Amino acid sequence: MDQRQALIAFGALSQETRLHIIRMLVVAGPDGMAAGVIAEKLEVSPSNVSFHLKELERSGLIAQQRESRSIIYSAHYDALGGLVRFLMEDCCSGHPEICAPAAEVAACCTPKMEEKLQ
Repeated sequence: MDQRQALIAFGALSQETRLHIIRMLVVAGPDGMAAGVIAEKLEVSPSNVSFHLKELERSGLIAQQRESRSIIYSAHYDALGGLVRFLMEDCCSGHPEICAPAAEVAACCTPKMEEKLQ
């Protein structure tokens, strides 16, 4: 991920509703969630959610696919991982022990995601 892409992603995440949406979609896993369900869970109007989903999709942090009459949104894990890597790529200045706690937190999610993907 380059700096321009990171700025777009951080811009998308700098709004409370969009941050909630991303967190919900990460928890939902690869199956994602329908836009209507997202709106219900956030207790906001469908048009409001639609606006925020478009911003997140434009940033590359989520993807959509049509299933029958619903549009299902899911987190784009590669993009989210790229954003974390962008933040951490210059970390530590040769002292890996500084970044070890952050690396451990990131590693804790890997088995859960692999289970969901199978």
